[in-house]
Amino acid sequence: MTACPTGIAHTYMAAEKLAQAARSLGHEIKVETQGSIGAENLLSDNDVREADAIIIAADKDVDRSRFVGKRVLAVGVAEGIRHPEELMERVRSAPVYGRAEGDGAGTDSQAAPAPGGPGSGKERSVAYKALMNGVSYMIPFVVVGGLLIAISLALGGHPQADGGLVIPDGSFWKHVNDIGVIGFTLMVPVLSGYIAYAIGDRPALVPGMIGGWIANTGSLYDSKAGAGFIGAIVTGFLAGYLVQWIKKVEVPEFARPIMPIIVIPIVATTVLGLFFIYVIGKPISWVFTHLTDWLGGMTGSSAILLGALLGLMIAFDMGGPVNKTAFLFGAGLIASGHQAVMGMCAAAIPVMPLGQGLATLVRRRLYSEQERETGMAALFMGLFGISEGAIPFAAARPAQVIPANMLGGAVAGALAGTIGVTDAVPHGGPIVAVLGAVGGVPAFFLAVVAGSMVTALTTVMLVDVAERRKGGAEPVEAGVGMGGGAGGGAGGGGGAGVASRTAAAADSVSAPAGGSGRDAGGAGGDTVGADGDVGADGDVGSDGNDVSNEGAGGDEARGAEVLSGYLTGQTVKTQLVADEKEAAVREMAELVATAGKVADVDELVRVALAREAQGTTGLGEEIAIPHAKTDAVTAPVVGFARSADGIEWGSLDGTRARLVFLIAVPEAAAGDEHLRILALLSRKLMDADFRARLQGAEGETGILRVLGEIQ
Repeated sequence: MTACPTGIAHTYMAAEKLAQAARSLGHEIKVETQGSIGAENLLSDNDVREADAIIIAADKDVDRSRFVGKRVLAVGVAEGIRHPEELMERVRSAPVYGRAEGDGAGTDSQAAPAPGGPGSGKERSVAYKALMNGVSYMIPFVVVGGLLIAISLALGGHPQADGGLVIPDGSFWKHVNDIGVIGFTLMVPVLSGYIAYAIGDRPALVPGMIGGWIANTGSLYDSKAGAGFIGAIVTGFLAGYLVQWIKKVEVPEFARPIMPIIVIPIVATTVLGLFFIYVIGKPISWVFTHLTDWLGGMTGSSAILLGALLGLMIAFDMGGPVNKTAFLFGAGLIASGHQAVMGMCAAAIPVMPLGQGLATLVRRRLYSEQERETGMAALFMGLFGISEGAIPFAAARPAQVIPANMLGGAVAGALAGTIGVTDAVPHGGPIVAVLGAVGGVPAFFLAVVAGSMVTALTTVMLVDVAERRKGGAEPVEAGVGMGGGAGGGAGGGGGAGVASRTAAAADSVSAPAGGSGRDAGGAGGDTVGADGDVGADGDVGSDGNDVSNEGAGGDEARGAEVLSGYLTGQTVKTQLVADEKEAAVREMAELVATAGKVADVDELVRVALAREAQGTTGLGEEIAIPHAKTDAVTAPVVGFARSADGIEWGSLDGTRARLVFLIAVPEAAAGDEHLRILALLSRKLMDADFRARLQGAEGETGILRVLGEIQ
């Protein structure tokens, strides 16, 4: 099987390249593809049993239990495209999967490339996949819990004389609020549990979740605040790697069946729990106590300095010990009449969710659709002072989001301290100002807006820089399921190539390079042979030059249809004017709009660029296939254009895109037609002769004749 995170082009390109390499080396191969249109050419038990070795070319996790006892080589999907012959050689000496673990449950570390080893940098690291797995499962708890709390406060809260907001006990909205609190409470253990699950598979889920609960329950280690989401990340990784280590311990044959369901979870949970309580928890308690004392000594210092410091602390871990220290410090001074300190905290509290939500609006192309939805929820939570709304973004991009949050929080806190904002209740966000608890309301909103804008702009800048350094690699997605553990976790697709003795290769790959020799419906129904000759209306030689009747070429091209009729002469352009990716996407969108199937060009461009932000559609071999699924188009449409100098597209092999396809389909399009087209294109474009003829074809008619081979 082969697979990439989106399961579209790279999946089929890797399959085609592996098949071509196997044929050239005299091997028989069967390749199962795990694409967005589902698993195709499935490997049977007989296929696996007869295979000499397994090649996993995927950027997603895969259930490897069916490969126990086989040599397994795991690499990223890019390696399957770029170095298929090398993989055929390397797999001969690959370790045997599951040798130490007969039950096949979980991930065998020998089967995956070690950091720094072969394939390093070609595949997302285990740590990255694990973190994103945890974030993807945490997001629903953050959104549901936060919104239920916010809605219950908005609709069921009763304003108090001091400006506070209280929901009466026993009321309907109090019960709604309690449900929201449960969602928030489960958020941290879920993050920890699914990080552990992605590393150690099912045996790591329980220790990960219980470890996360312990990390978030400060009373277990004499702290007034838990370690929050940062503690959950720590316990998740500790649980996952602890379980991996325990799996390597040799045990008698009779004990192996109970290891993954009884022994490993119990031992790992006990060890991790006690380790956190006695080793990690004590320093957290010490930090909480001493930070409180230190802040107490600063109450008479500069209001600007104190406000900036409190803002930094509030924004750092959002519910963790540092955040809670600052919040409880400000809340504790309300009774003694020092309401200005709580005013500084109140201004900083909503900055993180508001700032991250604004960032998803400022630079939408940097975020996936689900991230943008999470951003809208974060904006709503920020209005009610629920800072946890920013946690998914911080957990997914800590190096960019946490510094941006802290900078915005410091700005808000410093401004509130300078102007003298006060807060009479232990809460923050615009809601407390609306309800009259804040003194200096205009200054309060100025501080909140300024801090939120600083956070948003800083986040966008840092994320953009990080993505550029990756050379167009797909960004980290907060809220995108990255699959479960290697043992076939939730959502865990993935793939493996099987080099086998079976004769199933013919079913899994398309024709060899050099052409298929089959009839293809090109312009005017011409017949295209394997050498590129075209009969009837004209000839296309092996060099791709069109020698047809030039006078009729233009009309013929405009009326021709290929790729199931979705690509016509109207949507073909011989040369792009644009010289960079964004401009090229817009030019392609305007090109397909001439077919009368595009209702909103700007929206089509936005969706296509958002897809680019998820991961480059530059496939290598001078090819790019941007695509979009959006109601900006009324029917499926495909466009094609060439670029003489090539366009930098962040391709896997570093080549500039000279052959550019744009595929757009409406959201309600029946089935996955665009994915089928992508699969056909990806396979055919691996044929070097086909690419050469497409690049050299003269005029729209010549281009359409060559493209007519794809069916």
